Amino acid sequence: MIENIDNIRINFDTDNLWVVNLTLALIMFGVALDIKMTDFTNLLKSPKPVIVGIISQFLLIPLVTFLLVNIINPAPSIALGMIIVAACPGGNISNFMSKLAGGNAALSISLTAFASVASLIMTPLNIAIWANMYPPTSTILERVALNPLEVTKIVLLILGIPLVLGMLVKYYYSNFASKLSKILKPISILIFLAFIVGAFYKNLDVFTNHIHHVMFLVILHNAVLFVVGFYFARLNKLAYNDQKTLSIETGIQNAGLGLMLVFTFFGGLGGTALLVAFWAIWDILSGLVVAFSWSSRSHKIITS
Repeated sequence: MIENIDNIRINFDTDNLWVVNLTLALIMFGVALDIKMTDFTNLLKSPKPVIVGIISQFLLIPLVTFLLVNIINPAPSIALGMIIVAACPGGNISNFMSKLAGGNAALSISLTAFASVASLIMTPLNIAIWANMYPPTSTILERVALNPLEVTKIVLLILGIPLVLGMLVKYYYSNFASKLSKILKPISILIFLAFIVGAFYKNLDVFTNHIHHVMFLVILHNAVLFVVGFYFARLNKLAYNDQKTLSIETGIQNAGLGLMLVFTFFGGLGGTALLVAFWAIWDILSGLVVAFSWSSRSHKIITS
């Protein structure tokens, strides 16, 4: 089974990588158009929600994922896919999901900004640490000689630079940024969704024949992260709206970035690519279900 799944080759070439690169950068730029410097200064006055969110994103998620990997013992390449997903920052579409769920939209956007900056260091660091701590994935890393600095360059190009450019436009041309954001964000997200649908269609036979290898793991992993994010926020006595936001930020990972890493550094390794590709589809569906579920309930504050 392991040899079979690692021989899978998903239809994904250099042109596709460029499309993912540009689309993710465009989404990040669109999100950054809504970020003001005052968002940071306000959070400095009450930093607890962001600190809890960053801890959840870059410490708790990788740890929980590592425990899941050791409990389930999936094929090494599939385990690597889980670790890569856990090492990525929250997905940019989480801002839309958080707003839909009646969460704290300002917190969601701020977490996106902070996590994007932190991911320059934490994403390559988490992949290196946790994948090396699990012997089967450690062997894969030895074969590909993953360079954390090269991972940082990818994250910088996709997230860091668009974030800075978007915030600069917002700072100097605030009215223009607000108008552009209303157009750019939905368009960029639609482009990304169209790309995912197109990629799924081009690889329909691969998914049909092999999806059973990763479906249960992705659904379980994703559900666990939603729950962990919510209850970690609740444990830290955050407001109910913040709990919903942290659950969504924890459950929705930037699988687009994950795919970039898989095809740039791991040559599209079968099990890894299959898991991350299915995650990119699944967490959008699960995020919408969670967001719509919360949006239909009355908004209340949990203080206990």
